[in-house]
Amino acid sequence: MENTNKGVALVTGADGGMGRIHTRELAKAGYEVIMACIDTDVARPVMEEIQRETGGTFHLMRVDLGDLSDIARFANEVKSRFPSLQILLNNAGTLPSKPKVSRNNIEYIMAVNYLGHFTLTNLLHPIMGQGTRIVSMTSLASMVGKITPDTFKPKTQREYNRFTAYGSSKLALNYFMLDASEAWKNEGICFNVSDPNIVDTGIIRMDNIVVDKLCDWIFRPLINTPEQGAANMLTAAINPQYKDVTGKIFKNCKATEPKKRLINNVKQRKLLRDMTLQILADNNIAI
Repeated sequence: MENTNKGVALVTGADGGMGRIHTRELAKAGYEVIMACIDTDVARPVMEEIQRETGGTFHLMRVDLGDLSDIARFANEVKSRFPSLQILLNNAGTLPSKPKVSRNNIEYIMAVNYLGHFTLTNLLHPIMGQGTRIVSMTSLASMVGKITPDTFKPKTQREYNRFTAYGSSKLALNYFMLDASEAWKNEGICFNVSDPNIVDTGIIRMDNIVVDKLCDWIFRPLINTPEQGAANMLTAAINPQYKDVTGKIFKNCKATEPKKRLINNVKQRKLLRDMTLQILADNNIAI
């Protein structure tokens, strides 16, 4: 292991396909790692295995990113235990095959992938500072996403398209990164997103036995492994070359400029901000 005094890193979904690799590599690089997971019983064996492998220091903590009050509770606990945060990896994600609704009556993919991470990041902002790096997990699916007045509303089975909803959540994360990287740049906080391409993790399962089996045989051998996907986010998080880089999209382990159509879509960015802040106000979450 490298120098073990580099500070604290927090990984959401730390026990998942790429999350466990992010956790392991951050520990190897010398960070204490907060493993933020929805089910600590499932995550504990993962933590223990990584602990044996790395000898690192880990803090397994529960958070439900689909529940705003639980995110607030979790953020307060983190702030009470850790005076500063050097790395935040907004890694967790969901892609249910059927429509779901969060505890706050929000379409579930938007609630977890975007709103949960937006809320958590802002609530942890007070313990961030010069040198903090934030990286959110985006996707090429953001190209099919859109932000409309109905984006956060629960969907019926007929209305629901999991890939559009997923793309919209990733587009929202891109907009959030652009806004926050501008707002926090003078504080020395770097905020980027990572696009790992298509990665062989459980999130891409279709919940259809025949289709999933065909994908296992034909499709999965052609896409990125979890290690290849995780390398992209880790590059943005710990590579010294990018310590001052902010407002970028990391792809193939390199920082790339966001497309102008993303930057210049002022109307959608404002609509997303306004709806997000209204939801937080309605749920008594102050950021």
